[in-house]
Amino acid sequence: MDITIHASFLPHDDPEAALAFYRDTLGFEVRDDVGYGGKRWITVGPVGQPATSIVLTPPAADPGVTDDERRVVVEMMAKGTYGALLLATPDLDDTFARLESTAEVVQEPTEQPYGVRDCAVRDPAGNLIRIQERR
Repeated sequence: MDITIHASFLPHDDPEAALAFYRDTLGFEVRDDVGYGGKRWITVGPVGQPATSIVLTPPAADPGVTDDERRVVVEMMAKGTYGALLLATPDLDDTFARLESTAEVVQEPTEQPYGVRDCAVRDPAGNLIRIQERR
């Protein structure tokens, strides 16, 4: 079987703030920016990795989501417990130095007991972004 990860989805509640974070701070390229019904779906991804993308979506935009479910999603986003992403970089200290002035820091670079060195920040929508140092 030949299966790859093509895209994953993270919610956003402010498209301009999401663009500023993923494009301007992380350096991802914008691959698509689609509006429909007053909402925007923004596809971003790392430069040089065209087969892997993140789709930044309006929260609970699926028509099958109830108003109660939508409320729960918004509450979880506000607490930072809804979406998460794990990234990797060869230079964690440099990456963290660029992020700490523009993102909410959750954890500074730390050697974890499970064998990785990483840090954690939140994107503008509250999604947890962990970044590991590639070894």
